[in-house]
Amino acid sequence: VKIVDQSPLSRTPRSTPIVYLGSFDLIRQLFASSPDGQLADTTPGYFSFNSGSGRCERCWGNGFEKVEMQFLSDLYLTCPECNGSRYNQAALEIRYQRKTIADILALTVTEALAFFAPGAAASSKRAASKEAGFKFKILTALKPLEDLGLGYLRLGQPLNTLSGGEAQRLKLCAILSEAIAKKQDCSSLLILDEPTTGLHFGDIEKLLAVFQRLVDSGHSLLVIEHNLDVIKSADYLLEMGPGAGSNGGQITATGTPEEVATSNTETARYLAPLLPASGSLKAAESPAPYQAPPASSPKERDQNSIRITGAREHNLKNIDV
Repeated sequence: VKIVDQSPLSRTPRSTPIVYLGSFDLIRQLFASSPDGQLADTTPGYFSFNSGSGRCERCWGNGFEKVEMQFLSDLYLTCPECNGSRYNQAALEIRYQRKTIADILALTVTEALAFFAPGAAASSKRAASKEAGFKFKILTALKPLEDLGLGYLRLGQPLNTLSGGEAQRLKLCAILSEAIAKKQDCSSLLILDEPTTGLHFGDIEKLLAVFQRLVDSGHSLLVIEHNLDVIKSADYLLEMGPGAGSNGGQITATGTPEEVATSNTETARYLAPLLPASGSLKAAESPAPYQAPPASSPKERDQNSIRITGAREHNLKNIDV
């Protein structure tokens, strides 16, 4: 069971999106194996801004200096030695395809996909060289970020500067990248609380596409959500109510979106006009008609189901599901 919430991924600037996804090791290997890197006799560890000898010694690879204020919030000033690049001058003289390691960290995800695409292998098994294989793995890790609308993030952006929604989607990207890399069925239960918070309708469409890819890879998703696009795209619904706070905590309707839409609940009143039967489709939904899962016997349901007994967290009142 994995809870994919909006809690911060990191509280320090040491970690970045490319580090979190595990692809910075590959980029450092590309620099170490480049002509400049071989001439300088460097190793991948040399380009680590956390512990490598190529990092700026004044700011210790942070790119800024922290000024503690006694009664006010601390100030973060750009390091005057490296100008925020995190690296010393010797490391910045080593280039890979005309870019320094700092230039790579300054790229957005969209720019990085275009930069690493030329010469990348079609698959990890068909790589003609180590460089082509490294590029393929980097693209595989970054593509989910683009799919989820995070193409504007910079590879070296500190994780503690991300919003809650960005952090949650980055966690989803890591899970999806792991599933793609393994290319085998997974069986994790992913719990998401209000993943559409703050998202544009176009980003919700992208989010639903990633949800489907996670399900196709073998994951199960339990999504707590009020957005109708997400609700009508679900395989099965549990509506909690009838009111909010102390007036809720009970299951008022269950079933497929079509079944819940026929019930006498607040959600049904707004959900029914949006289903395909009414001739109206949202942008987030595929034109393909919804197909309910085949009926199963009680014995099969017991063997292939997740049972929750006595749920009493928050405003739930001893719920069995």
